[in-house]
Formats: sequence, structure tokens, C-alpha cells
Amino acid sequence: MPDALATAQRCLTELVRTIDRLEQQVGGGLEMRRVRSDTEHLRESLSLLKEAAPRARQVPRSEMVPVPDQPYDRQLWADADDEGLGARDRHAP
Repeated sequence: MPDALATAQRCLTELVRTIDRLEQQVGGGLEMRRVRSDTEHLRESLSLLKEAAPRARQVPRSEMVPVPDQPYDRQLWADADDEGLGARDRHAP
């Protein structure tokens, strides 16, 4: 993503230069002010995206939990239902 952000920044910089040249050719008017305003909004949005991108990419590392190979203590499951089968001492209707 950093490469894409850098590319977008370069394109935006080139857009600003092109708008400068265009303004020299057609003059400044309401339409040109609107284009400049839109360009400034793009600049602000890209800046916000650059700030948010590193946080979005940082995935918290989960801690590895070792699972022992020996069987679990049966008392842990004494009052638990078997998934999909119900409790051991009850029968399905």
C-alpha cells in the first residue's frame, strides 16, 4: 500500500501542476476555483489516508497458546452438552 500511496501523491502533484498551467491558459473563474477546491480536498483526503494506512496494516500478533497432548480432565466436561447431541442423560423427543 505505501507504493500505491506514493503513486497517488505523485499523480496529485502532477494534477496540481497541470491545473496551474490550465489556469494560465483559461484564466481564473468560478470553475477554476472549484477545480482548485476539489484538488485541495483530494490532497486532504490523501493525507488522511496516509495517516490511517499504517494503523490499518498493523495486525496485533496473537500470543501462541500451547495445547498439551495429554487428554483433558473429564470433570471439566461433566455438566456440558455434546454439541449437536444434547446432554448425555436426556433423549431427543
